[in-house]
Amino acid sequence: MAIRQRVLEENRRVEAQREREQREQQALMVRSAAEEAARRSEEDRRRADDAEREAEELRRNPPAAQPAAVPTAAAPAPAAPGTRPARADTSVTRRPVAPASPAAAPGTPAARLSLRPRENEAEDDRRGPVRRPGGPPGPGGIRRPVTPPPRKPTLSPADRRSTGRVDVAAAIEGEDERSRSIASMRRARERDRRQQELARLRSGQEKVTRDVIVPESITVTELANRMAARGVEVVKALLRMGVMATLTQSIDADTAQLVVEEFGHRVKRVSESDVETGLEGDTDIDTDMVARPPVVTIMGHVDHGKTSLLDALRKTDVAAREAGGITQHIGAYQVQMPAGERITFLDTPGHAAFTAMRARGASVTDMVVLVVAADDGVMPQTIEAISHAKAAGVPIIVAVNKIDKPGVNLDRVRQELLQHEIVVEELGGETQEVQVSATKRLNLDRLAEAIALQAEVLDLKANPGRAAEGTVIESKLDRGRGPLATVLVQKGTLRQGDIVVAGAEWGRIRAVVNDKGAQVKEAGPSSPVELLGLSGVPNAGEPFVVVESEARAREVAEFRQRRMREKAAATISAGRGSLADMLARIQAGEQKEVAVVVKADVQGSAEAIGVTLGKVGNDEVRVRVLHSAVGQITESDVQLAKASSAIVVAFNVRATSQAREMAQRDGVDIRYYSIIYEVSDDIEKLVRGKLAPVQREKFIGYAQILQVFEVKRLGKVAGCRITEGVVKRGCGVRLLREGTVIHQGELGTLRRFKDDVKEVANGYECGMGFLNYDDIRVDDQIECYEVETVAGTL
Repeated sequence: MAIRQRVLEENRRVEAQREREQREQQALMVRSAAEEAARRSEEDRRRADDAEREAEELRRNPPAAQPAAVPTAAAPAPAAPGTRPARADTSVTRRPVAPASPAAAPGTPAARLSLRPRENEAEDDRRGPVRRPGGPPGPGGIRRPVTPPPRKPTLSPADRRSTGRVDVAAAIEGEDERSRSIASMRRARERDRRQQELARLRSGQEKVTRDVIVPESITVTELANRMAARGVEVVKALLRMGVMATLTQSIDADTAQLVVEEFGHRVKRVSESDVETGLEGDTDIDTDMVARPPVVTIMGHVDHGKTSLLDALRKTDVAAREAGGITQHIGAYQVQMPAGERITFLDTPGHAAFTAMRARGASVTDMVVLVVAADDGVMPQTIEAISHAKAAGVPIIVAVNKIDKPGVNLDRVRQELLQHEIVVEELGGETQEVQVSATKRLNLDRLAEAIALQAEVLDLKANPGRAAEGTVIESKLDRGRGPLATVLVQKGTLRQGDIVVAGAEWGRIRAVVNDKGAQVKEAGPSSPVELLGLSGVPNAGEPFVVVESEARAREVAEFRQRRMREKAAATISAGRGSLADMLARIQAGEQKEVAVVVKADVQGSAEAIGVTLGKVGNDEVRVRVLHSAVGQITESDVQLAKASSAIVVAFNVRATSQAREMAQRDGVDIRYYSIIYEVSDDIEKLVRGKLAPVQREKFIGYAQILQVFEVKRLGKVAGCRITEGVVKRGCGVRLLREGTVIHQGELGTLRRFKDDVKEVANGYECGMGFLNYDDIRVDDQIECYEVETVAGTL
């Protein structure tokens, strides 16, 4: 806690420093803008002053008229000694010279100097020396009149730039360049700032605040990558917190959050299960809802006629093809009734092993038709079906079957249902009762009417225009077509080509097959169909949903598969127990077990076999299911069974030729079954064979001591009469005195007269001597027994 407080304090201090630097940077930018504006205003004021001063000078000194041309001399005057004679060049036009200002003193330079471009230097050289006013006379003593140069007109900066001349003031003041706007300077300053920031980032001096996503568990390397930091720095931060971790180790979300906050980033906590968020669609509105067919689950005890009743409604003969005459798979069918309405039926097995199938059927149904045989009444699986229906909160319709049999008592059935809080309408309750006969096809229309009435009361509706959602009813692995899943569409419409996530499996649907085996393009609400195209066999009872893309489907499926692997690993670890349990097993001897590999035709049967085998065994010998799956027995199954000394249980499947040859070569026992109760019976026999034999006492008779004799070499011998049963030589004895056991041992001597005998029957007298015990008295009673060894039972 102290470390966490210190880290939080450091994070707050860093955040305050960062905010202070940002405020200073903003103030600097505002100050720079203000200084720039002040400089610009000062330049504008200075230009205005210069313009006013030049205008004032023009008003005081107006420019003079252009003077007449000075006549040239007849002959050029000779040049002074040491000087180069000036050459006349008529091609060059001289610039008129403005008259000097009267206020200017003789011999002073002009008020404003000007600089000519470099291309006119040759012209200046040809003109020769310039005579100053008041200077020495020219050759021949003739003084030429000096005409003052005309004043140069004031030009604007734009006109001055258009000419090829630059004066001294412009060169000094910089007025010859174009003025930069404030927006241009701001852009340049922003560009410089970005370049400096980029340089700081490259040099590692500046840190950027990021939003770091932290899951429930993350490796140190991944955390460093998300923060754009070096892994070594993250390891150092963990060491400062007292956490020893390498780059490849994982840390929890709380520790990762502290590290992220220490590096100055923002934390965004997420969970791995967030990938499932929004997987299901939005809630449907009432305007989009339309009526849908009801989903009815047929439940009841085994051999009460559930499948036969459904065959009578569908006009099929499924019950005749069931192995052992019982239903061992869950079936889904949609029936078109004579009145035109459609009803979806789910047929569940009635055997005790298929509890999971009955629970699955009750969880997805709208109502339950409870089939009770009129000649058998309420049985254990009938009670279980009632419990499943009540747990699911669905209404029950009682169908009393086999009413065509003679001697049935309907009142007995109603009284037995009343004991489980099922009150039919004949007894004043709300539960509908229909008396039917599957074999004679009696009152089937009344059963359909009762289902339609209950559906009308429930007002069943669904939205067919949304993405499909539903439940996997059953799944299997077909050798030619691959993984198959029988699903019940509960919402929306399922179409061929949709991307489906079913439990931990996903895929693009290649084909949709209805209950009659025909391919359809789509399936609406309450439709049972079979799907082809999944990546694997999903578990029965898992939900399925249509998603928008393959990437989303793959992400959800990978998360669920990872969670299943973690759960399986945790189960294995829990089965091993703690260190104390391991030491106890080592001291008491290794616990015996029967290892089994289960392969079945459908997922529901494999699940039921696993539950059944889990109930077989006790503390001494247990049954362990190493692997349970659907499909044929392969070579990997045989190798697993060989490595674990297990047997292979095949339910309605066969081994491949390669697996069969390997099993014969390696001595692996493969047992084939088609009826589920035969599986449990055989496994119980195997478990009994591994149980240790049990020692059990068996009472054989009583004897009454009449007299005590002293015999040499034998000690005391009791003269007895057998009062009950028999007494055998070498049996175990207990000496009872006044109803209390005072000795328990072994019978050493049994004689009748002078002969040793093997046994003495009831009513005869004999002599009995105890082994290593002589304290016997008259009227003591001897209880005789023998110990037998029997096989252990479950």
